[in-house]
Amino acid sequence: MSIIGSIVVGGIAGALGKWVMPGDDPGGFIVTILLGIAGAVVAGYLAGMLGMSTEGGLIREIIAATIGAVVLLGLYRLFLKMRGS
Repeated sequence: MSIIGSIVVGGIAGALGKWVMPGDDPGGFIVTILLGIAGAVVAGYLAGMLGMSTEGGLIREIIAATIGAVVLLGLYRLFLKMRGS
């Protein structure tokens, strides 16, 4: 997937991740989109390591990126909670 494609898919995944895990996050929409982009990259990397492919369909890429975004959003919230304590 191209860089522009990753950004678009990551943005969609970030928005879906925020919808799946609603809440008040510092940074708001921008941080969520960045986490979505990072989730897309991480999901693509992990899928490659496991011998699976996210290529072959936009829906498959968005689902994998959304799962990655939700995981990263959860880790981000956990990090902020631990840092605040």
